[in-house]
Amino acid sequence: MGAQKGKDLLLKMSDGDGFMTVAGLRSRNIAFNAEIVDITNADSVDRWRELLEGAGVKRASISGRGLFKDAASDALMREAFFEGTIKSCQVVVPDFGTVEGPFQISSLQFAGDHNGEVTFDVSLESAGSLAFTAA
Repeated sequence: MGAQKGKDLLLKMSDGDGFMTVAGLRSRNIAFNAEIVDITNADSVDRWRELLEGAGVKRASISGRGLFKDAASDALMREAFFEGTIKSCQVVVPDFGTVEGPFQISSLQFAGDHNGEVTFDVSLESAGSLAFTAA
């Protein structure tokens, strides 16, 4: 995968009829994590750490920062946060693929400077199994 434009990394959230792109995002990030299970014991060769394959919990985190631009996607995020609902989301990574699955908004923050626009920060955490479709 060669260099890609950051604006092509998209966060989409289900609105019940399909997926709506979360508008106004200036930066987006997705991180995958897998916990490890350490099974090192007195018989481990030269006391090297040993791990149990496939035993840890996997999770994904999505974050974004932007400005309000689209009333429909703003309302969708606001409602999902205040109702505590788990929404199906997609993250489209150009020339890589699409990650799709259930996510819950874990943080929604607003900020504004006296001489600037109001911005928001949003964080989502995976809430179930994720699927990956290669580009």
